[in-house]
Amino acid sequence: MPDCFIGPFDEPRSQRPATPPVSDHLHDGGDADASAQSNHPRSGFEAALRGALNRCPSCGQTALFARYLKPADRCSICSQDWTPQQADDFPAYLSILVTGHLLAPVIIALVNHVDVPTWLLMALVLTLAAGTMIALLQPAKGAIIAMQWWLGMHGFAQPEPFQDAGDSATKSEQRHTVEERRAS
Repeated sequence: MPDCFIGPFDEPRSQRPATPPVSDHLHDGGDADASAQSNHPRSGFEAALRGALNRCPSCGQTALFARYLKPADRCSICSQDWTPQQADDFPAYLSILVTGHLLAPVIIALVNHVDVPTWLLMALVLTLAAGTMIALLQPAKGAIIAMQWWLGMHGFAQPEPFQDAGDSATKSEQRHTVEERRAS
């Protein structure tokens, strides 16, 4: 498929080797490498979902955030460094956008169908807006950090695409066939 049809949620475009280093205390054999490969996200959507659920986008096993909006410096399982992230104000903008779209029909319904004093309506709407914003802020930041990691932005090395055992065997067979054609 041409690059113009590949979106941010598809497989990474480049094949740069960027496997996150595995901690020495986990590297007692092939088990750590196998578990890291089996937990690697298959797509950008899966990585963003892991980030939104406060899980490490790389391995999906540890918490991405050390505090409410403070990402952990490094994953304790896969040793992925999260310090290059630069989410800045984008999570807040995204949370405001989603909150506005979620609350607009609620506000319209309250104004048109419920007979309450204006002060009570304002208190209710402001409480709903603040609660929704607070609830959406961490998932938005987690998803944005995960997408920065997936796309190799801001100092993150772009991860290798997921390969299961069947894909790697097929690709190695194709590689040998191409090499045989070149040799003859």
